[in-house]
Amino acid sequence: MATTILVVDDERESAQMLSRFFEASGYEVLSASEGVEALRLAKENRVDLMITDLKMPRMDGITLLKEMQTVSPQTVGIVVTGFATVDTAVEAMKVGAFDYVSKPFQLEEIRLAVQRALDHRRLKEENVSLKQQLRKKYRFENIVGDHPKMQELFRLIERVANSDSTVLVTGDSGTGKELVARAIHYNSNRREKYLVPVNCGAIPENLLESELFGYVKGAFTGATATREGRFETANGGTIFLDEIGEMSMNLQVKLLRVIQESEFEPVGSSKTRRVDVRIIAATNINLEQAVKERQFREDLFYRLNVIPLHIPPLRERRSDIPLLVNHFLSHFREEKNRDVQPLDDDVMAALMAYDWPGNVRELENLIERMVILSDDGHIRMNDLPEKLREAQGIPAPTHVVIPEGGLEFNKVIGDYEDRLILSALERTKGNKNLAAKLLNLKRTTLVEKIKKKGLDEVIAEKMAG
Repeated sequence: MATTILVVDDERESAQMLSRFFEASGYEVLSASEGVEALRLAKENRVDLMITDLKMPRMDGITLLKEMQTVSPQTVGIVVTGFATVDTAVEAMKVGAFDYVSKPFQLEEIRLAVQRALDHRRLKEENVSLKQQLRKKYRFENIVGDHPKMQELFRLIERVANSDSTVLVTGDSGTGKELVARAIHYNSNRREKYLVPVNCGAIPENLLESELFGYVKGAFTGATATREGRFETANGGTIFLDEIGEMSMNLQVKLLRVIQESEFEPVGSSKTRRVDVRIIAATNINLEQAVKERQFREDLFYRLNVIPLHIPPLRERRSDIPLLVNHFLSHFREEKNRDVQPLDDDVMAALMAYDWPGNVRELENLIERMVILSDDGHIRMNDLPEKLREAQGIPAPTHVVIPEGGLEFNKVIGDYEDRLILSALERTKGNKNLAAKLLNLKRTTLVEKIKKKGLDEVIAEKMAG
């Protein structure tokens, strides 16, 4: 989003000159000839910085600065005037002006004043963002799961959080790799500093280097000022490199140097910068296979894979689905201010029968959509997408091998029936209502089969294990 500057001056020529100058510098520019019009524009548009004349009809610059604090508190102000005095300068600063420029001025002088003011505003916003992140500390309860694989993941996060070792988080898309990175950072001794996420797959290759390492003024066309990169922003904290497998081989070399030497050069600079950054990388591709195919550097892979953490896909921990559903229902009830009832057993059974190729993210998006679209606060089977309604039940085997000596038909059918029942109960974490729905049986029928087959002890052992 381009930075927006509001120029307020009753002298038309002066306002046009400033507007043309800052538009040519790449800013969005709004213009007003007096204070009331300026306030209206600030209400209708996001204004990052205001340049205002001091002496104007109806409302002077000092009064406008005061009013702007109410209308658009994020706007930083610069006052320009041909009637400069110490008293007016002090008064302007008291009501929120960042700087005070006397007429006549050079355009370079006003440009520098604007740059300093915007840098100051950015630092204030970053401080606010940091405080908000720290207030919303990512503890383990933000990653929902009771499955043994998730419990093992939690134990590993707890053990590695306070080390500075590089972590490689693997897992399918939508499993929650950034949540794991945040859990590690906010439970580490780097929690007071930034966690800086970078999606390496979402930034064009020709821009990713300058995004990571920054650049100096004049490094390339459009580099009108020096800018720090994400590694410098993360200094003392953690950088999270998501989709690391999408990084070009050229950039992989530079990343390897940062890991090994903790140093780099910004684009266009020969001056080395040193940083103290913990690296957490993530990928949904098989990096070992990418190494074999010469798509990823072997030395970088081993540098990243110091502590590997794998997040299982949702289809491998179906028993967590009810926990996740209730977690998301609670969250979206509050966020969307909707009174939605807990899901009926048949709806939950359909959710548990589905394979969730989009994993937890797909489930979260579905719950959000159903909460928003629910008319009476009750989510029914017909509210589910067709693909979920079709996913109910457990498929029968498509191929059976009969040994040469034959088989005992009733025993094989009985064993398969046992496996179906145990599989359904394992998937539903022992909930017989949901298991019966999965098997398209009445609950009483399922309970009777369990009793008749003597499966109670087997089920108890599985649930305990």
